[in-house]
Amino acid sequence: MAKAILKFDLDEESNDFKLAVNAKEIMSVLWEVDQELRNKTKYASDSTNQETVDALISIRDFLRESMSDKSISFDMYN
Repeated sequence: MAKAILKFDLDEESNDFKLAVNAKEIMSVLWEVDQELRNKTKYASDSTNQETVDALISIRDFLRESMSDKSISFDMYN
């Protein structure tokens, strides 16, 4: 079994340490935002303005493209 150890100098790298420790929760929040955007577009009511739907789709696309640019995907999360 492969293992990895991350080491931080907590005096100088406490923010990096907190980010590493909370990465799973951060990914969970990104997933929730992605799913909320999906639901708002997929299940938009007939009274929802098409410009609003298009804007939400654009934001979701931006989120996913930005993650992809950093080699991050929701496949890593599941």
